[in-house]
Amino acid sequence: MNATVPQVERRMPVALHGPRLISRRTRERAAAVLAPVALLSLWELAVRTGALDARFFPAPSHIVETFYLMAFAAPWDQSLGHHTLVSLSRALIGFLFGALPAVALGAVMGLVPIMRAALQPLVGALFPIPKVAILPLLMLIFGIGEESKWAIIAVGVFFQVLIATAAGVANIDRIYLDVGQNFRAGRLNRYVTIALPGALPMIFAGLRLGWGSALLLLVTAEMVSSQSGIGFVIWRAWQLLTVEDMYVGLIVIAGVGICSFALLDALERRLLPWRARA
Repeated sequence: MNATVPQVERRMPVALHGPRLISRRTRERAAAVLAPVALLSLWELAVRTGALDARFFPAPSHIVETFYLMAFAAPWDQSLGHHTLVSLSRALIGFLFGALPAVALGAVMGLVPIMRAALQPLVGALFPIPKVAILPLLMLIFGIGEESKWAIIAVGVFFQVLIATAAGVANIDRIYLDVGQNFRAGRLNRYVTIALPGALPMIFAGLRLGWGSALLLLVTAEMVSSQSGIGFVIWRAWQLLTVEDMYVGLIVIAGVGICSFALLDALERRLLPWRARA
């Protein structure tokens, strides 16, 4: 009889826990939703009670009302949708102009040591230069039209993606390249079938950094020389002291960043399914 008591005591803690009714993933999703809602509720309450100055921190309800008016009540050429599409087109064109050559050149730098040795000093010298500082030069070269905006975005994206791609290709296990060489694969074949697929995780990291830089430089360029786009909306709001418009512009940029990073994550899961299972 006494021998069975320890067994019952050992089983009791397991029975007390019972099945988990809410999974960890569900709890994390709930926390991701509830935390912003709680923050916005505190913000609204602080403004209505006078704890926050509404001139600089308008209530979220007022920002939502302004968002609706800018998105649906304004003429199309002055609406929030028009400005957002203009900014997205500029960001995408500049991003492609910077990312595509950066991936190609970065893979070459990773595969060919002499190219890496020749280009690394140039990259090290040019990358730390603030890209905003060369915007006046680009405006002199390309004018104040779309080309200067594409150029400043492409320059900012180029170095981010180049460094990430070169590091990813250079860190590929040498045995894979040797296997390709043993099977008489040409340099281009090894480039396409070994180097780029092996470096894709680092390339995607560089693409994320580059897209973030593209959005930052886009807003800056639109503030300086544009009559359209989200950067123009934010700058005009500062000039007219319409703080709600400024917050709407910031929210749109944040929304674009969230959606674009989600698309990049989905594309990475598609191209790298083994990382999704890891």
